[in-house]
Amino acid sequence: MKTVITYGTFDVLHAGHIRLLSRAKALGDRLIVGLSNDDFNALKKKSALLDFRNRKAVLEACRYVDLVIEEKNWEQKVDDVQAYAADIFVMGDDWKGKFDFLKPYCEVVYLPRTEGISSTEIRDELRGEPVLEAGRY
Repeated sequence: MKTVITYGTFDVLHAGHIRLLSRAKALGDRLIVGLSNDDFNALKKKSALLDFRNRKAVLEACRYVDLVIEEKNWEQKVDDVQAYAADIFVMGDDWKGKFDFLKPYCEVVYLPRTEGISSTEIRDELRGEPVLEAGRY
């Protein structure tokens, strides 16, 4: 069985997230998602509209996701890859090169982002802030 692992905040789950999860799952038999907890998001200076519990419930309902684990810090990735015997680590290509340190432990794949949609833009729009790109959905 080939295990794939990815990480993220997955706030306001959208088509780009689903596409990433679908493509990640297609690389193996089992997909594990490391979901950033609220404290880690605060440390990263990331805001989320939904709390960890809600984001986890949404991810667990996604047909591509087999297991959701809690991401508490940057350093846990090597331990997670080893503990879950992950064969492939997947991230969006906006992170290209940032996780190459995992190559001694597993294959590292950077997938292209879905054009025209972003969690940041969705959050800004929900907060009533101007969005630069129209018609992105």
